[in-house]
Amino acid sequence: MFKTDFLVIGSGIAGLSYAIKVAQHFPEKKVIVITKTHADETNTKYAQGGIAGVWDEENDSFEKHIEDTLIAGDGLCNEAVVEIVVKEGPERIREIIEYGARFDKDAQGEYSLGMEGGHSEHRILHHKDVTGKEMERALLEEVYLLKNVEILNHCFVLDIITQHHLGYLVTKSTTDITCYGVYVLDLLTNKIEKILSGITLMASGGCGQAYRTTTNPKIATGDGIAMVYRAKGRIENMEFIQFHPTALYEPGISPSFLITEAVRGDGGILRNKDGEAFMERYDPRKDLAPRDIVARAIDNEMKRTGTEHVYLDCRHLDKEKFLHHFPNIYEKCKSIGIDVMHNMIPVAPAAHYSCGGIKTDECARTSIVNLYAAGECASTGLHGANRLASNSLLEAMVFGHRAFLDSVRSAGENPDLFANDRIDNIPDWNAKGTTDPKEMILITQSQKELQQIMSDYVGIVRTDVRLNRAMKRLDLLHEETEQLYQATKVSPQLCELRNIITVGYLIVKGAEFRKESRGLHFNTDHPQKSSLLQNVVL
Repeated sequence: MFKTDFLVIGSGIAGLSYAIKVAQHFPEKKVIVITKTHADETNTKYAQGGIAGVWDEENDSFEKHIEDTLIAGDGLCNEAVVEIVVKEGPERIREIIEYGARFDKDAQGEYSLGMEGGHSEHRILHHKDVTGKEMERALLEEVYLLKNVEILNHCFVLDIITQHHLGYLVTKSTTDITCYGVYVLDLLTNKIEKILSGITLMASGGCGQAYRTTTNPKIATGDGIAMVYRAKGRIENMEFIQFHPTALYEPGISPSFLITEAVRGDGGILRNKDGEAFMERYDPRKDLAPRDIVARAIDNEMKRTGTEHVYLDCRHLDKEKFLHHFPNIYEKCKSIGIDVMHNMIPVAPAAHYSCGGIKTDECARTSIVNLYAAGECASTGLHGANRLASNSLLEAMVFGHRAFLDSVRSAGENPDLFANDRIDNIPDWNAKGTTDPKEMILITQSQKELQQIMSDYVGIVRTDVRLNRAMKRLDLLHEETEQLYQATKVSPQLCELRNIITVGYLIVKGAEFRKESRGLHFNTDHPQKSSLLQNVVL
């Protein structure tokens, strides 16, 4: 059994931002960061485009960024949260620059600000086309300087510990569900340990692996969202899954390589198989319309023409500038025989980001006491029905900081919060009656089925019939997987399958509840927006 004062689940930008700050503020306290692979393998690492922030105050303003975010969110953003993130964002960006993050600058030494879909001004700070990787590097280097932070690699969190594990009945109506820590499977020793904590931050990332085609890494299986739902915590707006319009089309390759929206911001043009620049038929903003509009337009063009992809035309762009801004995209395309200066890039939409998740308040508090959530696993109210490009890294840092501030407040008001004898009666993990799995095919095939169901029935365009079919098939997958879970010893593969089935259920259930088309949720049986603005809380 481990005991820690602060526990962070996930080592992306949200988790590391929080860990650094609590460790610096409480140098006598212990901070543990858990990651299920190694510390830099996160969704943050794969973020290409950049981080949005009002930097050029002569031409940009908080009001413009707020308005752009609200327009993209299609009526469901929490306006107070949007204002918080936009106004606090630049200070958080300055902090990570102080940690050593290197954003690109122009010839005059000023930060080079990019443009992306839905933005009215150039406000995207970036590091070539690997911004997330650069920010992750800077944060990890800062974490490694802190002696009271321990990173546990190759540890898979199985469940958060609440009163349920003490034998009490816990339901959605229980008002004081409390997080005491987590059960963890050490993947190197294959032992299940308890990690007990005073305060826990869930920063476990997204759930793109629910879909067959996704830009998310293999680790993005919605673990945190599923764990909190099982613990009777509140989840909201899971039907709003953002499909990035332009993932590189490579049949059979997973995850898909992302072609950042910044390429269109620099002048890239979407064309169909006939070479037609089609976006002007769908939106006056053309290729720089918000992602939900562009993804649906591409989906429609693919269905209309019977093709599996469209093209992104960069042949007219300046080669030197392209190589400077997008070196990794250039090299990736070149590696598969595409010279972007002479050939158009085949692209298709791919599952990219979950706008819903664990419901939080303005301080990143969840409905479970002593449990915070930040980053993609959280639903803060910023994104509403559709995330504005490059707002995700910003949100993660802002809410990592706000979770830190509230943790300081909570620690001051509750002096017994870190008392070691407060939670000594937590039972060990009970694996009685389970055996080693006999056939991994039962797990791998079920995951393929889940991804097929979600991609075919719960994708960019939905119908009531498709959603109904998806739910029936998910019910069967859930039943089979729970039987397997009860009978066999836990493995990361089985737990990820269990989690992603739960996430699939939450996406479908949210989509069934929403009898309208709004933002990322488009149902042809309910094509109009409802006059009733509401969040779907499960």
